[in-house]
Amino acid sequence: MTRSEALPSSGAPEEVRRLAGPSAVVLGAVRLEGGQHADTWRVETENPAISVVVRQFPVGDPAPLREQRVLRALEGLDGLAPVPLGADLSGRWSQYPTSLISWLDGQPDITPTDPIGWARELGRALAAVHTVPTARLAELPSVFDHSGGSRELLGGPLATEVRSRWSRVVRSPEVLTHCDYWSGNVVWRDGRLTGIVDWSGGSRGPRGFDLGWCRLDLVLLFGEQIADDFLAAYEAAGGQAVDQMALWDAWAVARSDDAVGSWAPNYLPLGRTDLDEDELRRRHAQWTARLRERV
Repeated sequence: MTRSEALPSSGAPEEVRRLAGPSAVVLGAVRLEGGQHADTWRVETENPAISVVVRQFPVGDPAPLREQRVLRALEGLDGLAPVPLGADLSGRWSQYPTSLISWLDGQPDITPTDPIGWARELGRALAAVHTVPTARLAELPSVFDHSGGSRELLGGPLATEVRSRWSRVVRSPEVLTHCDYWSGNVVWRDGRLTGIVDWSGGSRGPRGFDLGWCRLDLVLLFGEQIADDFLAAYEAAGGQAVDQMALWDAWAVARSDDAVGSWAPNYLPLGRTDLDEDELRRRHAQWTARLRERV
């Protein structure tokens, strides 16, 4: 599958109609923007009126199976996470591996009028993710089992520093990690964070994996102070300070050194037209330089 499929596989809307009931009629599918890994749509029906999210992945991709497992572990996260409704991972009714999940009422918002309050909500929501009981995580892979957690793929000026402290990284207590927790993977309604989406990378791993990644996103968007506001809210919600934050920040920078310029298509449809490849690399380099002084 290539990105930018115009419509979901023809079997997906029919499966949504079946879920809704024998009298349901599919009204249409609206493409959802903001990600690069899966093609995603909102499919709506009437009689009854429901909304279902359809996510299609490349053939052979293990992500949809991981997504189903992590959503079962989350059990809805008190309304912050989607609920799995169905899937076709073997070509029964879809041309591509496909997940059907519940719709979370909201839209991405990376241009908030109150960045401080917005960042604090991001921090509190991530703290809720990291309190999911570890007993539910047995079926999930370790973050170190996929490329994002590989020591060998680190790059840039901080790669050597992170590798030299790798034992601290791998010994950190495990929590449920989203693995791509950034501002484009949460949704908002009336200024309130209403949900967290794109769980296909969910794994067991250090809390610093998500923390450093989200802080990097916030530095790219608004600067270090907003990233600090996010961290303070996370710590307050969790009731404890985060140890080794400079190391987690450095890890996020080192594992994104080669890729950060390619993130421009994620930011563009969400309103940040200023963050082109050159600007992303410039801001990433500035953050890297500040972290080198601390690490």
